[in-house]
Amino acid sequence: MKKSYFAPRQHKFTIYQLLVRVFSNTKIRNKAFGTIAENGSGKFNDITATVLDAVGDLGISHIWFTGVLEHATLSDYDQYDMPSDNPYVVKGRAGSPYAIRDYYDVDPDLAVDVDNRIAELEQMLQRTHKAGLKTIIDFVPNHVSRTYHSDKNPGRQPDFGANDDTSFLFRRDNNFMYLHDGAFQIPADYHPLGGKKISGLSKKYSEVPARVTGNDVYSTSPSLNDWFETIKLNFGVDPHPPHTCYFDPIPQTWLQLLDILLYWCEKGVDGFRCDMAEMVPAEFWEWIIPCVKTHYPDVIFIAEIYKPELYQRYLEYGFFDYLYDKVQLYDTLVAILRGQCPADDLTHAARSVEEFSERMLSFLENHDEERIASSHFMGDGKFALPAMVVCATISKGPVMIYFGQEVGEPAAGNMGFAAIEENFHFRLLRSSRTSEMVQ
Repeated sequence: MKKSYFAPRQHKFTIYQLLVRVFSNTKIRNKAFGTIAENGSGKFNDITATVLDAVGDLGISHIWFTGVLEHATLSDYDQYDMPSDNPYVVKGRAGSPYAIRDYYDVDPDLAVDVDNRIAELEQMLQRTHKAGLKTIIDFVPNHVSRTYHSDKNPGRQPDFGANDDTSFLFRRDNNFMYLHDGAFQIPADYHPLGGKKISGLSKKYSEVPARVTGNDVYSTSPSLNDWFETIKLNFGVDPHPPHTCYFDPIPQTWLQLLDILLYWCEKGVDGFRCDMAEMVPAEFWEWIIPCVKTHYPDVIFIAEIYKPELYQRYLEYGFFDYLYDKVQLYDTLVAILRGQCPADDLTHAARSVEEFSERMLSFLENHDEERIASSHFMGDGKFALPAMVVCATISKGPVMIYFGQEVGEPAAGNMGFAAIEENFHFRLLRSSRTSEMVQ
C-alpha cells in the first residue's frame, strides 16, 4: 500500500492571503506606472504584532504571505547588486511576483533596510508564529524570470542554467529548453510602461538561443497574452514525441528545487502554495513532497490546480495536502451569484469531490479572481455573504479569504499599473499571473 504523507487535521484550517506590497501601503496616489517612491509599498516590518493579532481575531490559522520572493522588477537597487531588469521582460513597473528572479532572496521593495531584507522577512515570520499563526509562501516551480540569477544561493546547488548545454532543445539535466530557430522576440504589441520613454534604455532585451516560455510556448515569438516574461523549467520530459520521461536518476532541476524548499523551511515557513502545480509532472511532487516531509513533517503543500481529472492523481501520488476547489465550488458559486445557474448545481459540485472533500481548499476571492464587491461583479460584498457561508461550511476542508474581502474591498481605484484601454489592461494583468500586484 502506498504511504500517505497527509495527516488529517483536528481543526479546520483558515487561510488569510496577504499581499505585503499592498496590505500595509499607506500611499494612495496610485500614479500610472509610478515608481515605488511615488506609489509606495508595504513592508515586512509593517506586519506588526497588532496586525497579526487582528488577523488572528478573524479566526485565521495560516497567513499566506504573497509576493515575498525576489522577482523581476524595474525598481533599481544597483547599489545592492540588484539592478533593475530590462523593461521588455517585466510586466508593469513592480513586475509580477510569479516571475521569480532569485529563489533564495526576497523582494527588496518590501524591506526598510535592503541589506537586511531576509532578516526582516524572518522577523515577520517569527512575529507570526508568536501570534499563534502559521506561515505560507509561494512556490513557483514551473517557471522563473527570463533574467533569473541568484546572489543569495547558499552554494549547495548550482544556479538555474549555469551548467546548461544550450546547443540542445532538451537534455535531461539542463534547467531550461532552448530553441534554435532564431532569437527571442518580445511581443510586438507590448510597450513597456505604456510606451513612456525609459531613461537609460539603449536596446531591447536579447536572448540567443531563445528559451521556451513559461506557459509551454515552444516558439521564439510568444504573444502578449503568454507569460513571455518567464522561462519554463525543464523537469526531464522530452518535448519530442513520444515525450519520454527521464526521471531516473533524479533530474538536476528537481534537486535544485528541493534545496530551495528546504532553505525556506529552515527559515520557519510552515507551508507552500504551489503555483500551477498541474503544469509540473505528478512524479516530481511524488518525489519532492516526501523528501521535504522527511525533515519537516508538518509542512503543508497546497496545489493551484484546475483540471479535475488530475485531482486524485495529485492527492494520492503527488502527496499534496490540499487542492484548489476552483473549477467545481468557486465557479459554481460565481455562476449562481450571477444568475447563470440554479443553486441546485452546488449538489453536483460537492458530490464531484466528496471522496476527498476535506482536502479541497475553498475560496471566493484570491489574487487571480475578481473582487466580489467590484462593479464588474456583485458591486457590494454583502450580496455574497450567503455564498461565503456555503464556501466556509460545505466541507471540513480549509477555507481562504483574500485580504480586504472581509470589509468588501471593491478594487475600484487605479491600481497604478496603466492608464490604458481597460480590456488590454485586464488581459495583461491576467497574463502576468496576478491581478493586483504589478504597477
